Amino acid sequence: MRKIHFNFVFIYLIFALTSNAQSYWSKLEEQKPTLGIAEVYQKFETPYFQLKLVKASQTIASLKPVENSNFDFTPSDRLEIRDKDGAYHLGDINLRLRYSDSEWKGYSTAVKRAPVTPLAPSDSILAAADLANTLPTDIPVNIKRYYEIVEGQLVMRFEIKNTSTKTIEIGALGIPMIFNNILEGKSLIETHAQNVFYDPYIGLDAGYLEVKRLSGRGPSLLVIPEKNMAFEAYRPLLDDPTPRSIVFEGFHEWMVFTKAYAENEWKGVNQWNNPTSFDLKPGETENFALKFVLSKELEEIPETLKNQKRPVVIGIPGYVIPQDIVAQLFIDYPSEVNSIDIYPNNSLEVTESGVTPKGLKKYIVTGKQWGRSRLTITYEDGLRQTINYKVIKPEGKVISDLGNFLMNEQWFQGADPIFKRNPSVISYDYETKNQVKQDGRAWIAGLSDEGGAGSWLAAIMKQLISPEKDEIAKLQSFIDNTLWGKLQYDKGPHKYGVKKSIFYYEPDSLPKGTYSDTINYKTWAAWNHKHANDPGRSYNYPHVAAAYWVMYRLARYYDGLVDNQTWEWYLKQAYLTSVAMVEKAPYYAQFGQMEGSVFLFILEDLKRENIYDLASDLEARMKKRADHWQALEYPFGSEMPWDSTGQEEVYMWSDYFGYTNKANVTLRAILAYMPNMPHWAYNGNARRYWDFLYGGKLKRIERQIHHYGSSLNAIPVLKQYRNTPDNLYLLKVGYGGLLGGISNITEDGFGPAAFHSFPSSLRIDYLSGDFGSGFYGYAVNSATYLTKDEDLGWLAFGGNIKEEQNIVTVEITTAAKSKVFIQPTNIWLTLDAGTFKEIKYNIETNELAILLNEKSEYTSNAYLRIEGNVKELLFEKVRGAYKIPLTNMVQTINL
Repeated sequence: MRKIHFNFVFIYLIFALTSNAQSYWSKLEEQKPTLGIAEVYQKFETPYFQLKLVKASQTIASLKPVENSNFDFTPSDRLEIRDKDGAYHLGDINLRLRYSDSEWKGYSTAVKRAPVTPLAPSDSILAAADLANTLPTDIPVNIKRYYEIVEGQLVMRFEIKNTSTKTIEIGALGIPMIFNNILEGKSLIETHAQNVFYDPYIGLDAGYLEVKRLSGRGPSLLVIPEKNMAFEAYRPLLDDPTPRSIVFEGFHEWMVFTKAYAENEWKGVNQWNNPTSFDLKPGETENFALKFVLSKELEEIPETLKNQKRPVVIGIPGYVIPQDIVAQLFIDYPSEVNSIDIYPNNSLEVTESGVTPKGLKKYIVTGKQWGRSRLTITYEDGLRQTINYKVIKPEGKVISDLGNFLMNEQWFQGADPIFKRNPSVISYDYETKNQVKQDGRAWIAGLSDEGGAGSWLAAIMKQLISPEKDEIAKLQSFIDNTLWGKLQYDKGPHKYGVKKSIFYYEPDSLPKGTYSDTINYKTWAAWNHKHANDPGRSYNYPHVAAAYWVMYRLARYYDGLVDNQTWEWYLKQAYLTSVAMVEKAPYYAQFGQMEGSVFLFILEDLKRENIYDLASDLEARMKKRADHWQALEYPFGSEMPWDSTGQEEVYMWSDYFGYTNKANVTLRAILAYMPNMPHWAYNGNARRYWDFLYGGKLKRIERQIHHYGSSLNAIPVLKQYRNTPDNLYLLKVGYGGLLGGISNITEDGFGPAAFHSFPSSLRIDYLSGDFGSGFYGYAVNSATYLTKDEDLGWLAFGGNIKEEQNIVTVEITTAAKSKVFIQPTNIWLTLDAGTFKEIKYNIETNELAILLNEKSEYTSNAYLRIEGNVKELLFEKVRGAYKIPLTNMVQTINL
């Protein structure tokens, strides 16, 4: 039965979306080969690479690191299929040109293949060619391409000469970045061994591309500017015939000039960098070159860049900056800073703050104006670097605005006699400013799946870190009247099972006019009543379990916030929902779940309550799953062929059960798709590129900016940092993902599915979609970290630092103000109720002083948990936490 069920769901969820892609692969394979791979290849050995070129086109057929010649960065395994006109390869070039009195015209070496004319090599030039044969005859420039060795490194250089009698404006110049991110037809073991993902730092002259193996193991490839290759934009190559799908994100190109696109396809869109062009005078020649460099490990990328004489910058706490944070920026580059320009004006304030002992330049950065902001740093040697920031409100205000939007604009209480979704927090369309009561994807309007449960899940998770009595009262009504008994079965053989959707499409059995005639319901996603009621999708269960768990915490640790059910009822519901996932959705329960860490939190609370029979049962069930993962080389499957969803839970249970090797394998895989770079959109951004199809309004295959994967994957990254607190790289990556989870919330509090990365958009998606899964990651993981770096000094993530004599004080600025990690002492402080105001650390005595905020109407006691080497406090211990009576004044607790 499990196999039958799997095939049924697979057909509807996967085959329907990939069958077209597979047919496109077949059509591509049937086309006439034009690249010339039937001819002889040219092979070269460089100090770091084995390079293979197609002789006819002199495009790169293979690029392997010398130290691991079994691995290829390029999609050479698809070369015999992609040897057709229009298919891009590493070594191609795209341009748009015009004279002053004419329109832009595009040219590409990939459109119509023809053998290029080889040029004589030399001691430093491995191969070269005149590309005229593979370009239209009316192109007013001549282009030559060179593969050469410069100071031991492989360089690809294009020489462009104006052969006309007029000045030519180059309005677009792009080099396709073709590496092996095609996962089509491969197992998880094969993809982690053979494939790469790559991330752009779109930072002008300081920009680069990281190309990383899916396993997270080295070496990694860095593509960096060598000459005139400022990284101005990263354009998707949507005209490449290689079929984009859930197993292929698509290719992009590194763009040097973008003015021609900014005036046309991207008109009106605020780009990451100012669009520019270049004037090439008659007879003039200019060179554009990229360098290919290996970095031994991911963590060594900054050192590799530094060795290549590239600027390296470090933003603390990252590049998403709450307005009450005093952020820091460190610049490691020999040339002095000539100027720093800010766009929009006054959106940031940047002030010099000296240098570190190793000579890094220090700056204080504060956010002044909500929204995107860009620093342009010009160095005295002429190099220009941009750093894109996102300024948000103070975290507490962001979360308050989110709660207000969810519980008002998205609170659905209208008549709904057929589907009975009222009351609830329902999906929302920010473009039309309307609640989404119908959608061709049943779950979007059906309060389930990530795309439909996202809004009510976010509303409930908000209460974990910033509880509001009025909001909780509404959510109690939602739980009693909609969640329990409608979304979740409350009786019968499916009891505790979670439906795939409350909304469904069955026009023949319902009154005429039930469904809008403006919505396309003729798709696999318009589930009928039977399909919508299916409890077999395990991914729907963590949302419900998390709702019960949060309400348990509120009922147990606060005074009078919850009054519809007892804490015992909520905790037991959380347990029974967890069990139901394994029993009623057994196939997909074998995979890691998004928000799956909630099952560990439920287990921990069952143990604290001494409910050992339920705890033992839940632990045994989860261990069976973890044992299964332990037996797999890469246990990151899901209903998708590759996914970044399951790693969160796989890591957490592997860590819990002591499966250290599997936890490390999982962590490396996360770091492979979760970069650390000076750009708010990509820093800590876990890879996701298909969920706009499932939870977005603008539906397309596209790299999503801070989709829910960012903050969910930050859970294991920050957990591993607390396990290994000397690894600052983990803290930077994890905190980037954590704040990424709230970076897309609008100024008025709307939480969107994600941000669109295509330069034709660069905006949020207008559907709320699966935002709530990411907000879960922020809510359970939000914390303040105090750490000291040997060179950078004292650093705070989620707080502001003051240093006075031997005392380092951290003012807590997170929304929850309930978790603090002190890296020098490896102490982890958490509050089940109550909030921290400040933490004071004596660097000479290692003593800690905790300042707790005053009591409130619903918080008479703080419940403090301490992990680390600390003497017992003189307070009553309740469920493993110190129960500290709060007063009308801030009080200090000395450790």
